[in-house]
Amino acid sequence: MTRIVALETADIRFPTSLSLDGSDAMNPDPDYSAAYVRITTDADDGIEGHAFVFTIGRGNDVQVAAIDALVGHLVGRDLEPLLDRMGETNRWLMDDSQLRWLGPEKGVMHMAIGAVLNALWDIKAKRAGLPLWQLLSRMTPEEIVDLVDFRYLTNALTRDEALRILRDAEAGRAAREAELLETGYPAYTTTPGWLGYSDEKLSRLCREALADGFGQIKLKVGADLDDDIRRFRIAREVCGPDYPIAIDANQRWEVDEAIAWVRALSEFHPAWVEEPTSPDDVLGHAEIARAIAPVRVATGEHAQNRIVFKQLLQADAIAVMQIDAVRVAGVNENIANLLLAAKFGVPVCPHAGGVGLCEAVQHLSMFDFVAVSASREGRMIEYVDHLHEHFVVPTDVQRGAYRPPLEPGAGMEMKAESRLAYAWRTEAAHV
Repeated sequence: MTRIVALETADIRFPTSLSLDGSDAMNPDPDYSAAYVRITTDADDGIEGHAFVFTIGRGNDVQVAAIDALVGHLVGRDLEPLLDRMGETNRWLMDDSQLRWLGPEKGVMHMAIGAVLNALWDIKAKRAGLPLWQLLSRMTPEEIVDLVDFRYLTNALTRDEALRILRDAEAGRAAREAELLETGYPAYTTTPGWLGYSDEKLSRLCREALADGFGQIKLKVGADLDDDIRRFRIAREVCGPDYPIAIDANQRWEVDEAIAWVRALSEFHPAWVEEPTSPDDVLGHAEIARAIAPVRVATGEHAQNRIVFKQLLQADAIAVMQIDAVRVAGVNENIANLLLAAKFGVPVCPHAGGVGLCEAVQHLSMFDFVAVSASREGRMIEYVDHLHEHFVVPTDVQRGAYRPPLEPGAGMEMKAESRLAYAWRTEAAHV
């Protein structure tokens, strides 16, 4: 039996605010950061589990402390029972009554549990010699539903309904996997649209996105309407009248303000508006969706858990679901989110605007195509061209599509030299 001997954390921060990469109406100066976790064992196979929670700088130390609070749960414990029954492992971590009080099932503690679960999935996939998307896609429907916590979901999705969704998709798995390996998974890019970029840079990056084969771009909006109109006009002139251009307000608006602002931009035909108001305001999203149709509402990168996604879907508040690989409690809860989306017939276009998020979330979308929704129609993964060089298995996007990773693991392992070079030193905070 293998034993877990260490759960180590690191506070890693990249100074992206210097170039305004990632800037938007609510986050003008983000420093892409990772509250990083590394699980090691006494096995002689050299396999380690790596994962992280994404933040944008200040507060990353708080997220690291939350992960540290789980050391006593893991260190000294036998590994195989945890890996063999990942659904039970998920529920065991979620059901710690004292930690649960800090949420429940939301916030830094919830994301910390997700980081630990994702690191265990990294070990499980590496031991199987498979990338995570293939490991999940080759599980039986029964094994997949055993991973899901259906608490609080059964008025929208039951275990039996989830089984039917997975069994309906089972017959075509091999063909879809082969198709995915041949053609990849569609991507869209946010790289041209950061709010702090000049008009010239916006125009140039739009041209580059078209040349690179991306099927959609996204613009950050919400700080100043006149600026948004000018920037959207520039993007539309470069991309043409029919090219999909989405907009993202990053929670900037009140409900009435969102409706008025999107209507003011409607002449440019936004593909969707993302995070138009507070991510917790389910009914506000529903009101916006009714008022701005046919412009679609997209949200999810800040949805705290599967229950919020359930309510957004029940209320017809979103037409695009945007899961995030590290916002909820890891792989298990995101499988629940994918099943909910499949039940309600809503496409999933994951959020990936942050360090390592492209590397992580691609596995979930590829699993969704092979084993859950069985579709790529209207689905695409966000792509930003930042910081991929720091990962052991960097994202590979070619001709506007994610190429499926084939290396074993969950894709979240950062190079040791990068972790060392960008480790946040507390004395730097006082300079």
